[in-house]
Order: sequence, then structure tokens, then C-alpha cells
Amino acid sequence: MAERFELVVFDWDGTVLDSAAAIVRSIVAACRDLGLPEPTEERARYVIGLGLGDALRHAVPELAERDYPSMVERYRHHYLSSDHELTLFPGVADTIEWLAGQDRLLAVATGKSRAGLNRALEHSGLGRLFHSTRCGDECFSKPHPAMLEQIMAELGVMPERTLMIGDTTHDMQMAVNAGVSGLAVTFGAHPADALRTAAPLACVDTPRELDAWLRTNI
Repeated sequence: MAERFELVVFDWDGTVLDSAAAIVRSIVAACRDLGLPEPTEERARYVIGLGLGDALRHAVPELAERDYPSMVERYRHHYLSSDHELTLFPGVADTIEWLAGQDRLLAVATGKSRAGLNRALEHSGLGRLFHSTRCGDECFSKPHPAMLEQIMAELGVMPERTLMIGDTTHDMQMAVNAGVSGLAVTFGAHPADALRTAAPLACVDTPRELDAWLRTNI
């Protein structure tokens, strides 16, 4: 079968790293520290994948602009206190290794900060496999297409040869906005019904299903 996709772009949190619950806990704990109303789990999960600024403003609409730095500091305090305990979804590293062995170009498009992604790539040992990365503090926040557009321009790949894999509607809508195909995973932050609204090629429910889909369709 002829190669369908030359470039595969992964979201990080909730797609590669099993971190959605930790992000929700950190947002809620930061609100508690500052005496702000705690968002529901659904509201906190919705913002995963956005740049930190956009995420916190949506999750905590009561947050005054002058208190934004304090909110960021408390969120980072809680997240960083346990991020070393987070693990990759089972089998995802092997899937990424397999893709690299198929001579695919690999990239990451994430709402994490550059410092946060660099730390995660080093801790996971996967950094050596990615040809390009874009972060939430370097580009417009998802679902703006800038991350994908910049990655494709850097690597010289056309949209029709690019696949975006992610666990949120922000990822899938970014793919639509950039004119690339999307593949949704339902084991991260957003439910399958929400992910399907952006008409991804498929929704896969487990890391094993993700691996199988890629081996069949890539």
C-alpha cells in the first residue's frame, strides 16, 4: 500500500502522556489556594490542550487579570510537584518508535510551555524521535492552525500528507483549520461524542487500537 501520510503530529498531554487527571487536579488546587470557585471536572478537562493563559481564563472566568500571574504560579507549583510521577500511556512509546522506523516525520503540537515539553521529552526519552515541536507559548493557542502550519512549513510537507493525533476537540479543530486529517483518541481529556463533531478519520479508544489503526492506515 502506498504511503498515505508522511508527517504524523502528536498532541502530548492526554495523547502520549497520561496527564489529564493531574492537570485537572492542579487547576482545582490552584483555585483553592487563591480562594476562587473551583471549576467542575468537565470544565477543567475542556481546557486541556489550550495554551496555559487561555486554559486558565476559561477554567476560571472569575480570575481577575491582576491575579493571573499568581494563578499560573500556583498551577505550576501543583503540577510540577507530581509530574515526575506521570507515565506514558502503555504502548504509545512503542508506536512512536515504530513510526520512526517507517521513516515517517514525527512532530509534537502541544499547549505545554517550551520548558515543560523539553522536560517531558527528556524524561520520556522520546525527544530524539521528533523532527519538530511547537508549544503553547510559541504560537497561537489551539485551535488556531499556526502550530501545524509552522511544522509543515519547517519540514516541507503538504497538508494532505499530514496526520494530527490528539485527545481534544481543540486538536481536531486545529487539524480542520490547517486542512490536515485528524485522528482522535478517546482515552485522554475529551469524550468521543465531542471529538466526533470535528469529523476525524476515526476515534480510537485505547493505545492498542491507536497502534493498530496506524499500522493499517499510515
